[in-house]
Amino acid sequence: MQHPWPRRHYADGPFGQVHFQVQGDGPALLMFHQAPMTSGQFDNVYAPLAAHGYCAIGIDMPGFGLSDPAPGVPTVTDYAQVIPAVLDALGIGQAALLGHHTGALAATEGALAFPDRIAALIVNGPLLVSAQDRQDFLDNMHQWELGFAAREHAGHMAELFDIRDRMAEGTVPHARISDYVVQALMGRGAFWHGHNAAFMYDQEPRLALVRQPVLVLTNSGDMIFDHAKRAHALFPHFAFAALEGGGVDIVDQQPEAWADEVAQFLRDAGWK
Repeated sequence: MQHPWPRRHYADGPFGQVHFQVQGDGPALLMFHQAPMTSGQFDNVYAPLAAHGYCAIGIDMPGFGLSDPAPGVPTVTDYAQVIPAVLDALGIGQAALLGHHTGALAATEGALAFPDRIAALIVNGPLLVSAQDRQDFLDNMHQWELGFAAREHAGHMAELFDIRDRMAEGTVPHARISDYVVQALMGRGAFWHGHNAAFMYDQEPRLALVRQPVLVLTNSGDMIFDHAKRAHALFPHFAFAALEGGGVDIVDQQPEAWADEVAQFLRDAGWK
């Protein structure tokens, strides 16, 4: 029976339970979300990917959504460690791997840590952090995230809603923006963990070590579009695709076009 929504599952991972969602049959595609979100980020692309003949698997990274957190302050490497547990739970030997923003960093580490299990890598929004980028983060966004806490009358939720609504620029329905807020607040890890892990990670030298076929996927309206262009210049042997417009919510703004680019790369890479 084909279900209209992904099926929910748990695996026993290195830090406790790992929650993930699955839709479709065929070659497997694991997906890591941005921070602070969950596998629900991919709600609107599970079905298009399944229609392309892929088994789309969205994972709540440790500490996000319904997955247990890693101990202490997590790193991008910690987020990647759940890959074998998810694949083993499904009886899958090998999969392609995709990540968006913070998830793209975790996916990079996953491809390096488990080369026998990862057949291809899609980096949707690389983050090539300079020393100045890192310091700017520590001085600004990090301080705001450290101070983020519940306020009366759900003021903190309204603040998040307004931030995400401004970023979407009218392209995402308010019901979905509300869902973004829920996803951001439902994890068991600290609110600041995800972006901290991202900005403490140096992706450029790690990408240079990847031996699987790689696609750098981006969109011109992404706030880190310039990072993707730099990655394309640094690694011209990687496939590159850039959708027009959109923002950080590209999987909701252009789900069919996004899924088409993902599926085309996977077919070209022989993952079909």
